[in-house]
Amino acid sequence: MARNTDPVCKLCRREGMKLYLKGDRCYSPKCAIEKRNYAPGMHGKKGSFRHKESDYALQLREKQKARRIYGVQERQFRRYFRSALRVKGQTGVTLLILLERRLDNVIYRMGLADSRPQARQLVRHGHFLVNGHNHNVPSYLVGIGDVIEVRPASRSNGYFKALADRMGQRTMPEWLEFDETRMSGRVLNQPDRQSVDLPMNEQLIVEYYSR
Repeated sequence: MARNTDPVCKLCRREGMKLYLKGDRCYSPKCAIEKRNYAPGMHGKKGSFRHKESDYALQLREKQKARRIYGVQERQFRRYFRSALRVKGQTGVTLLILLERRLDNVIYRMGLADSRPQARQLVRHGHFLVNGHNHNVPSYLVGIGDVIEVRPASRSNGYFKALADRMGQRTMPEWLEFDETRMSGRVLNQPDRQSVDLPMNEQLIVEYYSR
């Protein structure tokens, strides 16, 4: 599978907002947005003073923003959109709910990783169980009642030992619950639009794919 190997801070600068791809660094003065809040490249500064963007440009940027936040490649993102089209209701909201249900995103939301890229790596390394079974597929879609926990063999890992001392620092969405002592969480409900705390206009994504 293709993956982006460029510095991820460039992605934040290109979208003009923090995508929180580097964990604690994004909250520190070292964040690239704090230093250079303009698009990367030799024309980045000059481009930030251009006239109003076209409708297509706005739609494209919103789609790219969503892709980069959740770490999804274009082909996979398009599959999510087609799945959302087949569900009754608002397509854009359904798309965001599908992305929120990804296992790597749930791991991040529970506070078991500092960023979604880190959560994706932890899942691929097999550190988690879903309903008592090993799962190393970040794109696995969780359902109501699913139990996600750190694998017993991984709890002695230095990362998870250090993590136990700083659990509870991130606000837990209402559709999830987490037991810090057992390092185990459960999906209580389907996520809704209010629980997706991202500055995103999903309707622009729908318009992009409906051209």
